Amino acid sequence: MRPKSILIFERIFFVSLALGVVNSALNWNSSLQQLAADPATANFGSGFMILTLLFTWGISLLFWYFIARKASNVAKWIYTIFFAIGLLMMPFTIMQFPPLVMVLTLIITALSCYALYLLFRPDAKEWFENKGKIADLEKTFE
Repeated sequence: MRPKSILIFERIFFVSLALGVVNSALNWNSSLQQLAADPATANFGSGFMILTLLFTWGISLLFWYFIARKASNVAKWIYTIFFAIGLLMMPFTIMQFPPLVMVLTLIITALSCYALYLLFRPDAKEWFENKGKIADLEKTFE
């Protein structure tokens, strides 16, 4: 039985992932133009973009699996570090986006921040410490 914080984390994580898919679709042409403008990536094209997005979403799903299903404390901390790096990079990249994409990016970031917060709540911390098991079953029903 997973604690409430982990269940909510999972839902928020998938909502932010779905919004990320929408955001990528809205930003598709702009991203292709940026690739074409750089001589180092000009020949990559849409196939490269698709592979990059699939790879990124695959990594995200691995994080979800190891955090929400396997109670991996290591995955939780790697996810936290990646989030922090992304947050630090955001001011340098967000201004390049069209307004709608920028707003969606901010919403996704806020959702991700909340999801990350859930991983550090007491019930989630206990669950991670016990490798996915809840020590006191009475806490499950509170």
